Amino acid sequence: MDLSNIKVRVKNKGPKRVGRGTGSGLGKTSGRGHKGAGQRKGKVLPYIGFRGGNLPLARKLPKRGFNPPKRKIYQIVNLIDIQDKLADVSDITPVELEKAGLIKSKIKPIKILASAKGDFTLKIFCKADKFSVKAKEIIEAAGGKTECLSR
Repeated sequence: MDLSNIKVRVKNKGPKRVGRGTGSGLGKTSGRGHKGAGQRKGKVLPYIGFRGGNLPLARKLPKRGFNPPKRKIYQIVNLIDIQDKLADVSDITPVELEKAGLIKSKIKPIKILASAKGDFTLKIFCKADKFSVKAKEIIEAAGGKTECLSR
């Protein structure tokens, strides 16, 4: 016998039998203590953040700012990334961007941004939901076209 053959023995334990007399250790109050909500029959565990009747922390902290419920979150793609990964493609569409791994989903809106590093020389036809002003100028200066998708 060596250390690799040692097995931990686990006893089959059933549920604790409560309320079976004082000698069992879980008689009388059945492990619930005396008085209060935890002792009552239909006790419901308090919610996360419950502080024993004090004002919950989430209600105590001030609300900050404004979060618009229907805001659009754009997937951002830089022109430098397009030049590096899609140099051989002339039509840049959400499908092509997803294949190249520049965006996660072709369904979510996309915004093309300009990047100050290097010169953009590709003559491309680019389709996206939005373009920055500088990105549009750079694409058109290189001889390409831009088209905004209406989604």
